[in-house]
Amino acid sequence: MKHDPQRLLAATYPARVELPTRFGDMDANFHLNNVAIAQLFEEARVQFNSGSARLLGVRPRVMVAHVGIDYLAEGHYPGLVALHLGIAHIGTSSFKMAMAAFQSDRCFALCDSVLVVRSPEGGAAPLPPLLRERLEAHRLLG
Repeated sequence: MKHDPQRLLAATYPARVELPTRFGDMDANFHLNNVAIAQLFEEARVQFNSGSARLLGVRPRVMVAHVGIDYLAEGHYPGLVALHLGIAHIGTSSFKMAMAAFQSDRCFALCDSVLVVRSPEGGAAPLPPLLRERLEAHRLLG
């Protein structure tokens, strides 16, 4: 699978979360299993969205509509995973978050997530202006 070379560079992403791997994240081949990698991306996404909620003073109802992960190489235990993230697209009621997982400056997985702001009634709602500003400030670089 061919990827944009920029996506494989940590400098492309304006934000970073570092998380430790756990013994239970390994599979029978002694590398990080795909579910553990998905959980690392999930944690980075949640931490970014929690930071948005703190800045806004209210937590907008943001729902995950799509997640796609490309596994490029093996991740290892023990060690830290640097999860780099940025915003690839901003729509009216949704945004696309692009993430990359690195160990030893080597990208081993990419993740794209589409998130939608939901109204209390359950339909899509426009992005709140302060959330839009935060997303704009975290657009992918380069």
